[in-house]
Amino acid sequence: MKSHARSLKKQLFDLLNQGDSDKALAEMGRLPPRKIINPLLSFIQSGNEKVKWGSVKAIGHVAGQLADRDLEAARVIMRRLMWTLNDESGGIGWGSPEAMGEIMAIHRGLAQEYAHILISYARQDGNYLEHEGLQRGLLWGIGRLSETRPELVRESAGLFLPYLESRDAVIRGLAVRLMGLLRVKEAQPVLQTLAEDESAIALVIENRLAATRVKDLAEEALKVIG
Repeated sequence: MKSHARSLKKQLFDLLNQGDSDKALAEMGRLPPRKIINPLLSFIQSGNEKVKWGSVKAIGHVAGQLADRDLEAARVIMRRLMWTLNDESGGIGWGSPEAMGEIMAIHRGLAQEYAHILISYARQDGNYLEHEGLQRGLLWGIGRLSETRPELVRESAGLFLPYLESRDAVIRGLAVRLMGLLRVKEAQPVLQTLAEDESAIALVIENRLAATRVKDLAEEALKVIG
């Protein structure tokens, strides 16, 4: 059994490492979701960008399919991701906010149940994530949710304004993009300042790693808001 599990894990890794997420999803569609979810959950912590982001997308797809047939099984996946972000887990939770956001972007029912928990990781009086690496993942996950279900995030938009002044350029860029997705008028003064920010960053947008600058994202957000 262990050798079979290792073989399956390697098969999935090699598939994701090709960087073709559509092909990977098609191949995974032939496998039982319950068998592939554990390897996928381990891969979201990978330093290999193709494997990590391919896994994030695949987890959203698998969890969405599971939720349609067995909602409780999908809730178990969400709880496992939440556990990794808990101090008591002993881990750091790399990739978990991104996977949570992807799942909720795919499945409305899970989004309605868990959006407030993902947002709570940005709350100083909630489950605030202090690590800048996790903040990157959090803002990406909330942004992904906002692409499909902005109504679940918009009332909490004020929580994300402080990230616009982060010392981390990627966090600033993700926060800028989120302001545009949510059309946050209160962000306009800071966005006008950030329209001068030449910091070069790379973001995963529509499942592709794209090079951009904070200023470009700020200008785009201002157009959308204005």
